Amino acid sequence: MPKASMLKSLLAALVIGAGSLSAAMSTATAAQTTTDQAPAKSGHIEAGGVNYYYEVRGSGEPLLLLHGGLGSIDMFQPVMPTLAANRQIIAVDLQGHGRTPLGKRPIDLKAMGDDMGQILAKLGYGQVDVFGYSMGGGVAFQLAAQHPDKVRRLVLVSAGFAQDGFYPEMLPMQAQVGAGMAEMMKGTPMYQSYVKVAPDPAEFPRLLDAMGALMRKPYDWSADVPKLTMPVMLIFGDSDMYRPEHVVRFYQLLGGGLRDAGWQREHMAKNRLAILPGLTHYDIFLSPQLTATALPFLDGRSESASWSDQTGK
Repeated sequence: MPKASMLKSLLAALVIGAGSLSAAMSTATAAQTTTDQAPAKSGHIEAGGVNYYYEVRGSGEPLLLLHGGLGSIDMFQPVMPTLAANRQIIAVDLQGHGRTPLGKRPIDLKAMGDDMGQILAKLGYGQVDVFGYSMGGGVAFQLAAQHPDKVRRLVLVSAGFAQDGFYPEMLPMQAQVGAGMAEMMKGTPMYQSYVKVAPDPAEFPRLLDAMGALMRKPYDWSADVPKLTMPVMLIFGDSDMYRPEHVVRFYQLLGGGLRDAGWQREHMAKNRLAILPGLTHYDIFLSPQLTATALPFLDGRSESASWSDQTGK
């Protein structure tokens, strides 16, 4: 069992997306009591043998919202009013998280990406925009790669394309994640938020084992990046868990950052990269900067007019 002094670092190692540590999770919990409103529609829907919980709220263009690891839909409560102001939000608790049972299948991002395609079809959506944070970003990547016809625009927040994107010191910590951490985590906001809504709180140690197995498995999706044929925005904090070199490489694989855009923006890449100042992997999902950056892109308002259009020359 890991020593108690290592707990904070081990929690940080859940970069597939534990979300913020105690301060940020406490903020989300407090915000829930003041901003949460009952969804217009909610329930469970089966996909891939997993009985996923989902909620639908707001009205407008549909946006699939996918949370980070050891979190749930509820982690977006502080920014949900902004997201749902002009959008219909379809939010899903991922396998083993929130109100969705873990089941017997291993947690696998590619499988969950395919599951999201099935969920959208069963709910009657032909095409949606997708916003995924951390582990949810990995699921969103796989949904878009496997079912590009279902994704109009894609926003990936603090999500890389390969295991070597993490700072190397994080990999040994990721390897230690497992059921042995469960007892020490009982005083953390992550555990408290889990037991508040989980269908079987006793499954928490098994969830940690499943997440540890996921993070110990090497992956490299660079060959799948060209499958992201829709407009894509990458968003990272300037103090994120991912190495800056990895972030830039991801953008280059998407066709960005390869040359000057030109005076008339004639060489402008269709995809976007945003590095938000003063944010980490653990607090970016709570930041108003995130929604202020992502929503114009999702609405198609981030493509500025050319210089000649602006000047009339």
